[in-house]
Amino acid sequence: SVNIQEPATISTASSRGLPVQYVIQAPTLAALQEVLPQFVDAANATGQFAFVRANLDFTNPELQVEVDRDRAQSLGIDPVDVATTLQVALSEQRLGYFIRGGQQYEVIAQLESDRRADPSGLRGLYVNSADGTPILLDNLITTRESAAPPQLNRFNRFESATVNAQPAPGVSLGAALDAMDGVADEVLPDGFTRTVTGQSRDFRESSGSLYVVFGLALLLIYLVLAAQFESFRDPFIILLTVPLALVGALGFLWFFGATMNVFSQIGIVMLVGLVTKNGILIVEFARQRQEAGASVMEAAREGAAARFRPILMTSLATILGVVPIALALGAGAESRVPMGLAVIGGLSVGTLLTLFVIPAVYTYLAGAHTPIEGDAGHGGDGATAQVSAVGPTETEQPGGDGASGVLQTDAGRANA
Repeated sequence: SVNIQEPATISTASSRGLPVQYVIQAPTLAALQEVLPQFVDAANATGQFAFVRANLDFTNPELQVEVDRDRAQSLGIDPVDVATTLQVALSEQRLGYFIRGGQQYEVIAQLESDRRADPSGLRGLYVNSADGTPILLDNLITTRESAAPPQLNRFNRFESATVNAQPAPGVSLGAALDAMDGVADEVLPDGFTRTVTGQSRDFRESSGSLYVVFGLALLLIYLVLAAQFESFRDPFIILLTVPLALVGALGFLWFFGATMNVFSQIGIVMLVGLVTKNGILIVEFARQRQEAGASVMEAAREGAAARFRPILMTSLATILGVVPIALALGAGAESRVPMGLAVIGGLSVGTLLTLFVIPAVYTYLAGAHTPIEGDAGHGGDGATAQVSAVGPTETEQPGGDGASGVLQTDAGRANA
């Protein structure tokens, strides 16, 4: 039977497998036996790992028997007969049954235990030639003692060995895998390939998809904001809050010794939506002030001042809600600590910098917004345009066609 086990994405105390699982694929088992110890020693020498071990150990004693085919053929002995003789002597093969005292027993053929333990005991066996003459095996075979692995591992149909390692304290999984790649480039000869499996494979796959997900999130938010504000400049100003939040998230992860894993990546993607809310509040209010006739500088200053309390209240509420995750409260919460640290750090630093950076950038990049209808506008020479209207008056005019009257409207003249 074949058992297939998918390593758990969330590492727990009882989960099988170490974080670093590096697979080395070799063209032959002999080549793998020669290179594998060198690879393990080089990985230990990097100082990036607490310990390194391989799942392939050549510690199982093995006796290799080679048949002299030319001599066996000259004596009329088939090599298959030699193999059959060794099988009967060593394999504990069942030949039949016998009944004694009402009990059935198996008939098993094998050498005595002392002869089976001594490799030279095989040389005293005989095999019949084609004419029935018994020939001593010592005349046909040569034996050689060697060491072999208890089991043979294959990965993608290649002879393989998995190097398992635990990163040293303070070393992230990504840095540990980079160290393994460096050792492989230095030690492995041509014809060898390498790959990762288990938690290492999950990490690399999730790391590669993080950039795609992060980019799609930024693009989606930009398109939505561009449609909402009917502008391509204002959404760009709002999205400047994202790099400000990334500074805080990565800084908190580094300060508290957390690693970049699946949960911290989820927290960073969450920040894209959480911190852009602060930029929306400031930019939207500043646009409204510009449309009311205020200058860009006044609009930016009033937007930051008016939206200070809403931004502060919503950010503090979110941070306090994430604190239990960062403190590892509850069962199995230790694995989610990086996500809490990323969200708290990103919101704290991002909120603080947003109140100063976004209004400053707005004064440089914001476009001119036309005042809404009915508000004061600026003419070409600075004079205010005024329009006055006199209500309609209805007078009766005699006419041959029976018309009852003509509606006349008198409007004031506008000064350009």
